[in-house]
Amino acid sequence: MSHRHINRRKFLGEASCAAVGTTAFLSSVLNLGMINTISARPHIVGANNDYKAMVCILLAGGADTYNVLVPTETSEYAEYVATRGALALSNNSNPPQLLDLDYNDNGREFAVHAGMPEVRDLFDDGDLAFLSNIGTLIEPIADAADYNSGTKNIPLGLYSHSDQIMQWQTSVPQSRSAVGVGGRMADILNSMNSIDDISMNISLAGKNRFQSGNDVIEYSIDNQTTGSTVGFDGFPTWWNNHGHLSAQRDSAQMNMVEQSYANLFQETFGNLGQQNIESNKIFKTALDNVIPLTTNFSTNNISQDLKKIAEVMSVKSHLGACRQIFFVTFGGWDHHDDVLASQNAMLPMLSSALQEFKDALVEKNLYDDVVTFTISDFARTLTSNGNGSDHAWGGNQMIMGGPIAGQNIYGNYPSLSLNSNLNLSDRGRILPTTSVDEFYAELALWFGASPNDLDYILPNLCNFYSTSGCPSNPPSNYMPIGMFS
Repeated sequence: MSHRHINRRKFLGEASCAAVGTTAFLSSVLNLGMINTISARPHIVGANNDYKAMVCILLAGGADTYNVLVPTETSEYAEYVATRGALALSNNSNPPQLLDLDYNDNGREFAVHAGMPEVRDLFDDGDLAFLSNIGTLIEPIADAADYNSGTKNIPLGLYSHSDQIMQWQTSVPQSRSAVGVGGRMADILNSMNSIDDISMNISLAGKNRFQSGNDVIEYSIDNQTTGSTVGFDGFPTWWNNHGHLSAQRDSAQMNMVEQSYANLFQETFGNLGQQNIESNKIFKTALDNVIPLTTNFSTNNISQDLKKIAEVMSVKSHLGACRQIFFVTFGGWDHHDDVLASQNAMLPMLSSALQEFKDALVEKNLYDDVVTFTISDFARTLTSNGNGSDHAWGGNQMIMGGPIAGQNIYGNYPSLSLNSNLNLSDRGRILPTTSVDEFYAELALWFGASPNDLDYILPNLCNFYSTSGCPSNPPSNYMPIGMFS
């Protein structure tokens, strides 16, 4: 008789699913993220001064990050120019197209796009680091020959926007999952916060997969949300006696959501609606207590989103928050055309927003408690399609914050030669050498998850390195990134 290894969480999860039954209805509720997860082990409540937050910035569309971080050592830069052709940035131009980083790793030197002076300064000051050649992987793939052997599991819908943007958020590239990494972290750690009606996950981008858990769903706001605008939309301004009508509306809504519905689906939505009303009240009180920031933010959306996040963090005590996860989308990176002109316009916005956010966190004495990072669908082809670049795979991302060991490039920046053993096509599609699981694992451990939780948060992590929940040892060449100081 064969014995299947099963841990406590898997046992409880499978038992609870078996008790309810495998119906299409249950699947619908699970996909909506509205049913409690018995298998999510509660965590101890954190102390009042034990605050940590993470901010995920999705660069939606697939950013061409090999023009964000560029090798400048003579031979590597020559490969960069030869491969990128008309897309290459000059390291000897006036005005400059590249800004050198204060970094030298055994002769390897790098620069950032000239539109990112704030990122250059953040890096040089030890506040920011890069994650190089990172991407979605199910298991390690050594090189192009290993990839082409047909023996490796490949992410579903590779090079597809809809699949890859989903997989960066779920870290489950073998399926189209509705549950995300931030959601699973919150499932585990939500009990560290003292007010149950406020989600650990706060989105400035509406519904998203990253923050959707089996137990936790995101609370959505926008960068114009204030105490007076929290909650359901009011009646039109031309109605008389608006306050009385609002009170009647709230009473009617409360009567509806307090009913005991015989139908489980109706009851689920009723409970969610009641929780949302309570959340709105708490959030309104919190935002009414925001002390305006003295840090100046740019008027573009990414800066204003980060400003709102800093404001919400500043009233964390009113929200009972020891842990918070924020999600922001900065879209428009699908540059099949005009990649250079588009990056000249967009990268300065991202760079200045990161600096502004850092300054605001310092102002509120929160900088040492917050980690901010970028993700994207995928990187883009190294070669030009004539005026832009197309869908590829492994690329470079940024991570910023007081807790990280900055002024570093983690992972392995690849050779950009088309003869590289990591290149998968004549277009320059680079095989990732660092998985998103490895990055998220260190983030989760810093955030407060235990090693025993990692198999729930990141189902594929055991393929890359061993944790206490792994049944066997994975390849020894995969080790923790080590990005936290």
